[in-house]
Amino acid sequence: MTELLEPSVDFVFKQIFGSEENKDEVLLNFLNEALRETEPKPFVSLTLLNPQLDKNALTDKQAILDVRAQNEDGKQVNLEIQVSNKYDMPKRSLYYAAKMYEEQLGEGQFYKSLKRVISINILTFNQIPNDRFHNIYHLREDHTGELLLDDIEIHFMELPKLNLKPHKMDDRLVNWLMFIDGAPKERWEGLAMDTPGLKKAMTTLEFLSQNKEARALYEMRKKALLDEQSALDYAESRGREEGRLEGKLEGKLEGKLEGKLEGKLEGKLEIAASMLQKGLPVSLIAEVTGLSETEIEALNKKLH
Repeated sequence: MTELLEPSVDFVFKQIFGSEENKDEVLLNFLNEALRETEPKPFVSLTLLNPQLDKNALTDKQAILDVRAQNEDGKQVNLEIQVSNKYDMPKRSLYYAAKMYEEQLGEGQFYKSLKRVISINILTFNQIPNDRFHNIYHLREDHTGELLLDDIEIHFMELPKLNLKPHKMDDRLVNWLMFIDGAPKERWEGLAMDTPGLKKAMTTLEFLSQNKEARALYEMRKKALLDEQSALDYAESRGREEGRLEGKLEGKLEGKLEGKLEGKLEGKLEIAASMLQKGLPVSLIAEVTGLSETEIEALNKKLH
């Protein structure tokens, strides 16, 4: 039996969700499940804004193989899967959402023509410090929680949290995410039973897995992503090691400095004690040693 490709690899993900053949069944159904809490009514139709796949981008570790679409009302959605934790996802997601928002406005157009933009990030790592697998963000007032406007909406869906007792209303979204996370084929029938569009996604994955060209491109992309992760891991380990060495060096320098300062002070006290024994005035001793007159008087009391 042919080994299935991993749906979480962005090349495969884009083929499943970002193709013209699948937009009206796979992508549309997935988005309607993902946006059930925030959209007043389901999307009816979609137009893909970046359906092309640049094969040259597959070897580019920094390439973003996202899925961008617009619904019948002009609302735009950016759907992206991320397997490498670069520790910048909130800023990255906000940047792309803001960029989508800004790009809508042409010369001479009014701000009121701006449509809502939605950024959906599916992550193979944990990002948000709570137990919810699906977190949604808007622009709100700090004290009252009042929504300023809903023109920018950002979702984070974290695959490692799927088994943390999701809400009942999210069951079909969980089925989609379990499939994306690589659920074994023997579970597919149960996942697809009550989840519209998921069966088509599964069929697409089977076809891609059996296609020699798709598998070759997949292996090419997977290697680029592994190289990127290795570079990130190396940079992180180097950072930890440099931090450890820097700490040790700082400790040694501080110890040496403290030792020198203590030795210098002892030397001054010895000189002051000798001058006191010879009956020299305190003001002169202070001028010579750099000690304060109070310190010299305290030393004199100890000597007598």
